[in-house]
Amino acid sequence: MSWLMLLAAGVLEIVFAWGLKSASDAGCGATQARIAFIALTLAAMAGSLALLSGALRQLPIGTAYAVWSGIGAAGTAVVGMLLLGEAASAARLGCIGLIVGGVIGLRWVSS
Repeated sequence: MSWLMLLAAGVLEIVFAWGLKSASDAGCGATQARIAFIALTLAAMAGSLALLSGALRQLPIGTAYAVWSGIGAAGTAVVGMLLLGEAASAARLGCIGLIVGGVIGLRWVSS
């Protein structure tokens, strides 16, 4: 159960980063779109941290934090490439693969 909580926390970390970028791109001032993105960002951040905290009840902090940040980093990079038009070079994809490999490795050695 703690690994599922950690996975969900990582996914919310991706939503948090995407919402932050979207709020930034919505321009200055308190537009309706910007307020909605800020609300989404805050909710995702709070949910992510709550789930991470729950996962820490059973998982070692070093493993949990590395997996959580790895899911967030790799997932955010993929979202940037797929939804935001960021470059998808072979080197960048390879580095994301290394992050994913490290996350999977930590899961295996922490069983």
